[in-house]
Amino acid sequence: TGQPFVKQYVEERELTVMLLVDCSASGQFGSSARVKARVAAELCAVLALSAISNNDKVGLILFTDRVEHFVPPRKGKNRALRLIRDLLFFEPSNKGTNIAASLEYLHKVLPRRSITFLVSDFFGSDYEKPLRIANKRAEIVPICINDRRDYELPAVGFVQLADLETGNEVLVDTNSAAVRKWFRESRHKAKALRDRLFASLGIVPIEVQTDESYVRPLMRFFLHRERRLNEGR
Repeated sequence: TGQPFVKQYVEERELTVMLLVDCSASGQFGSSARVKARVAAELCAVLALSAISNNDKVGLILFTDRVEHFVPPRKGKNRALRLIRDLLFFEPSNKGTNIAASLEYLHKVLPRRSITFLVSDFFGSDYEKPLRIANKRAEIVPICINDRRDYELPAVGFVQLADLETGNEVLVDTNSAAVRKWFRESRHKAKALRDRLFASLGIVPIEVQTDESYVRPLMRFFLHRERRLNEGR
C-alpha cells in the first residue's frame, strides 16, 4: 500500500495533514486503465492511513470551481475511513476548476502546523497569489496527476475533442503534424510556467502518471523531504 514508508519518513508529532483534492470533470479523463480521479483517491487513501498511523490529524477539502466538501482534520481510524469513502463516492455539483478559491478557503481553516497535499492536474490558472500566501502559512505539496494524452495527441485522423469542464468541443485533425506540435508545445509551456512558480516558492511537486505506480514518486518525495528536514536541524 505504501503506508510504511510514509510513516518512516514523516517524524513530526501532532501534525495536521490536509488533503486538498480537485474533483472537477477533468479528473474523469484517463487514457490507461485508471482515470485521474481514481489515482488521486488511491493516493490520498495511502496518505490518510499513513497520517492516522502516525497519530496525526487528517482532513479533506474537495473542490471544483468552488469548495464542494470540507471534513475538518481529526485523528483516528474512523476519520481516515470517512475520508476514503468521500474520496471514492462524493459527487460534486460543478465541473470547473478554481485552485485559487480552494487555496483561499484553505487559508481560513488551516492550522499553522500542517502540511497540505494539493492534488490536481493543474490545468487551472491564476492561483499564484493564494498559493504564495498559503505556502507562507504552512507547507504545500502539489501532487500533479498527469496522463500522457494531456501532452501528446495520437495521429488517428479527425477527432472531436471535448473540454470535460466547459463542454466546449472542437474538431481536430490529429494527422496534422503542425496540430500535434501546437498541442504538445502549448501543454509543455503551461507545465513549464507551473514548474517555475513552484520553484520560486521552494515547492517540490510530486509528479504522478495515470499509467504508472504512484509509490515511487511518493518515496522520492519523502526521502527528499527527510534529507531537507535533517539539514535544517
